[in-house]
Amino acid sequence: MNKENRVYKIFQSIALKYDLMNKLMSFGLDNRWRRLVAKQAALKPGDKVLDVGGGTGRLSLELAKLLNDNGSVVCMDFSENMLQKAEKDLKDHRCYDRLEFKVDNAMDISFAANTFDAVTSAWVLRNVDDISQVLAEMKRVVKPGGRVVSLDLAKPKSELYNSLYSFYLAKIIPVIGRLIYGQSDPYEYLYDSWKYFPNQEQLAKKFRDVGLINVDYYELMGGVLAIHVGQMPS
Repeated sequence: MNKENRVYKIFQSIALKYDLMNKLMSFGLDNRWRRLVAKQAALKPGDKVLDVGGGTGRLSLELAKLLNDNGSVVCMDFSENMLQKAEKDLKDHRCYDRLEFKVDNAMDISFAANTFDAVTSAWVLRNVDDISQVLAEMKRVVKPGGRVVSLDLAKPKSELYNSLYSFYLAKIIPVIGRLIYGQSDPYEYLYDSWKYFPNQEQLAKKFRDVGLINVDYYELMGGVLAIHVGQMPS
């Protein structure tokens, strides 16, 4: 089974309790991190935003809160179950009318070039077959001057902290997954996806290599997470 199919099956299977698991794994800090991503998108009230791999819509909602009724956020994901969960959970929120939901693939985004004022993703790049291809697609669909922002797991620079984090991902998270889902397989994959993911500098280089400028990153929680930001040249 290739990576894309494996990831698709995982997210189809964990959609119903995905938000609960995120809360537990992040000690309740996940929404705070999403708000930081939304802030880095540097939105104006009437902007149109694409949230790649938007899943259950939690980042999309934080983005929508920064817009007025002329703005919109497309919550895009390749997992139908994740998007169904998003629509169900968010339908009564005051910002729901600013949200659109679309099944699409980050490797080949169906929107035309220069469509969006900003493009975001959270916990997505680890899960794709080709990070550079996805970044190139995100860059393609953002307007000149617009930002591409990504939040994902990172590699702490402290050797001790990195070892502790590795243990947490490899040993503790699968146990929590078994308690929540009755199986640990989906969250055993989490460690593998982190282990082979580029470190912060390597990922920043990938941003630059696809042609994004003003690339920077911000470490969170001592480097276990990082927000990377790049800009489409004007």
